[in-house]
Amino acid sequence: MSERGNLSISKFSILCLWLLLPHSLWAQTIVRGVVTDEKTGDPLPFVSVLIEGTTVGKNTDFNGQYFLETNETSAKIRFTLVGYNTVVKDLKVGQSQILSVKMSSKSQQLKEVTVEGTKQRYKNKDNPAVDLIRRVIDHKKLNRKEDFDSYELEKYEKVQFALSNVSEKFKNRRILKNFQFIFNNLDSNQMPGKVILPAYLQETLSDVYYIKNPQRQKEIVTAQSKVKFDRLNNDGIGTFIGYLYQDVNIYNNTVPILTNQFISPISDNGPLFYKYYILDTVMLGYTRCYHMSFYPRNKADFVFQGELWITFDTTYAVRKNEMMVSPDINLNFVKELKLTQEYVEVRSGEYLLSTDNISIDFGIGENGLGIFGQRALSYKNYKLNNRKLDQFYDGLAVEMQDSASTKGESYFATHRHQELTRSEQGVYSMIDSVQKVPLFRHTVSLLEMILVGYKDFGAVEIGPLGTFYSYHPIEGNRIRFGGRTTRQFSPRVELEGYAIYGFKDEKWKYYFGVRKALGKSSYLDFPQKNIKVSYSHETKIPGLELNFVHEDNFLLSIKRGDNTKLIYKKEFNLEYVSEFPNHFSYTLGFKNREETPAGTLHFNTENYNDTLSNVVDNITTSTMSIALRYAPHEQFYQGKSFRKPMHNEYPILQVRYERSFKGFLHSDYSFQKLTVNIFKRLNLSPIGYSNLEIEAGKVFGTVPYPLLEIHRANQTFSYQMQSYNLMNFLEFVSDEYASINYTHFFNGFFFNKIPLFKKLKWREVASVKMIYGRITDANNPDLNPGLFKLPVQTDGSPLTYSLSARPYMEASIGIANIFKIFRIDLIRRINYLEHANVSEYGVRGMFKFDFLVSCK
Repeated sequence: MSERGNLSISKFSILCLWLLLPHSLWAQTIVRGVVTDEKTGDPLPFVSVLIEGTTVGKNTDFNGQYFLETNETSAKIRFTLVGYNTVVKDLKVGQSQILSVKMSSKSQQLKEVTVEGTKQRYKNKDNPAVDLIRRVIDHKKLNRKEDFDSYELEKYEKVQFALSNVSEKFKNRRILKNFQFIFNNLDSNQMPGKVILPAYLQETLSDVYYIKNPQRQKEIVTAQSKVKFDRLNNDGIGTFIGYLYQDVNIYNNTVPILTNQFISPISDNGPLFYKYYILDTVMLGYTRCYHMSFYPRNKADFVFQGELWITFDTTYAVRKNEMMVSPDINLNFVKELKLTQEYVEVRSGEYLLSTDNISIDFGIGENGLGIFGQRALSYKNYKLNNRKLDQFYDGLAVEMQDSASTKGESYFATHRHQELTRSEQGVYSMIDSVQKVPLFRHTVSLLEMILVGYKDFGAVEIGPLGTFYSYHPIEGNRIRFGGRTTRQFSPRVELEGYAIYGFKDEKWKYYFGVRKALGKSSYLDFPQKNIKVSYSHETKIPGLELNFVHEDNFLLSIKRGDNTKLIYKKEFNLEYVSEFPNHFSYTLGFKNREETPAGTLHFNTENYNDTLSNVVDNITTSTMSIALRYAPHEQFYQGKSFRKPMHNEYPILQVRYERSFKGFLHSDYSFQKLTVNIFKRLNLSPIGYSNLEIEAGKVFGTVPYPLLEIHRANQTFSYQMQSYNLMNFLEFVSDEYASINYTHFFNGFFFNKIPLFKKLKWREVASVKMIYGRITDANNPDLNPGLFKLPVQTDGSPLTYSLSARPYMEASIGIANIFKIFRIDLIRRINYLEHANVSEYGVRGMFKFDFLVSCK
């Protein structure tokens, strides 16, 4: 027979054999389920689940759940847990199945024994697992990556977001009739037991360089590819993702996850928060390791559960860790979170990260549609002791090559560290198609208008919508219309303006400003080099300064107490802002302002028999200023037309100096002002975090009270973080002062121990605010007849005071995260209760969307 005939018979035989073989030899076996205590029904965590005859296995999670998949043909699965009887069950090979198991305690077999043993209590003393962890802790300094003199590596990062738990019911919704093509991209492999639909993907390749002394790091992005959305700031999305998924170093005492600080399982105080168990000694590659498990003493604390692989030698280095968080932790919208890291030996007995993966399943309901987010990092091509010159590390910590965003799929195909799945590869074309559907564009536009407050018309956006109407007793009903240009108009020039009309005072107010970027970047991109010129004719309530909201927002039109004192101001403002890569910045400014009192407010130098005399119509000042700001490692959330700082553990220092010369551009006074402000976030895991702000200021020279420090008061019913919420407008002025503002966010530390509050995911917050100041003799109107008298009530009683020998103080306790968006505080004013029209107690609220935690 010919060779071709033999080959044909061989092919035919293989085909017949393939058809005759049972399906189980090539089909995948998938099994999932829940392991519970037979007597109590409670889920059992850390049950070892192993498919017999294979190495496929893992432990159950906090909820007793497990998921395994294998191509092996073993038909048995084994469940083991210390103190329980081992359970062995049959598997349906080659099929997907649900197998839930009830395990019985070994102690239940001793019911008929006369003498019963007592249940062994976990303790740290004489515990070999705790002894091992303490050795790991003792060797942390030697095993930290920061202990290397220098190294460089290649880093690959993949970030993706996807709709999770996509069901047939969701796919058949009427509103998705025009989007059925997206379901061709479903993926059932990445998230065990759930179907996901990728919607965002970002890949980055970079070279990282590190030196120990002085400690500096430089990352140069060589290639980047990401899904782009037409109506969103894509750079801002990337920055926000980086803020959520911060680098995790298990050797630190705390680990940042979703802006929270979790206690590391190898923290110096780890044995106070964790229980540890040695499971076995195993080979991980060529390294022999202790295999350990750990779980929290209190499930509601910000700690992990998981497994550690520790090298079986004198280095006690972490070779691998798998960690997840308990669903009992007060994290908004987080249904599941898992972190996996592996280390590679780069030198004898020395290890550095090789992979770092974190995956999170976000959602509102337990079984409803959610969002799956994943960040996968891979490191390779380590080079040790190849130090660059010190000047190489100058400039931005992360720099992007000009060609990075132009490298396409052909480059990534040969350079990415791991292959993309089919659904990941198709996400680019899918999103492009989605954005062409009119319904999608209209929906995004509507959501943007609601969340940002502006209606986008391309090159121009109109808003803020919340300021179109407001009310003030002096101005009456106020109608405002304004807007600003967008980057579509020009990435380097922004125009902004608005006009307001008050129907009671019958006056027009307006504002117009121009901002221009002087460098190559946009006027919003870091580091900024901008110049801004503006002119306004507006009103101002003395002492009112609001955070992240406009004074004429219609929600703040209702105020308590007297609100009939107002200032009309005409102001020309010129400023230059220069930011540096190390997050130091300075602002040079010039301001010419004319202030005219209105309503029941007057500028008068004498007051005889309750009759005003020597009234001054207005005052004019021309000031030059310089402001310095240093915020190490600060990150921003970058919107289309704004940016908002995202605080970290580093302090923020601000210094501002102002100088005015009498006679210069019609200035009526000579004076100097100096203000120093320090802000620091204090991470106090597991009891939450604190915001501490200290400020001090002084006015040099002799000036009337409108030019002194009018302390920030708040007569609205909105809680203001940096204002004194029970202080009245114009109640206190000083020419020298010092203040402290301390707020602690407990993140549910106490409420998590109360079943109802725990279910509601409420969070506790407490604050103390104090300011001490005075008016010196140089600015005391009683000692200087030419100065304006301090304002009085309509009946002639005092309205404005100097802080005397005692500071003003107020404290509050509150509940945050109500319905995920609201916070309410009970505030107590501690002193100066003898002043007119003040309250000892008050209730204030604020809307704040706490995506994960409360932030400043």
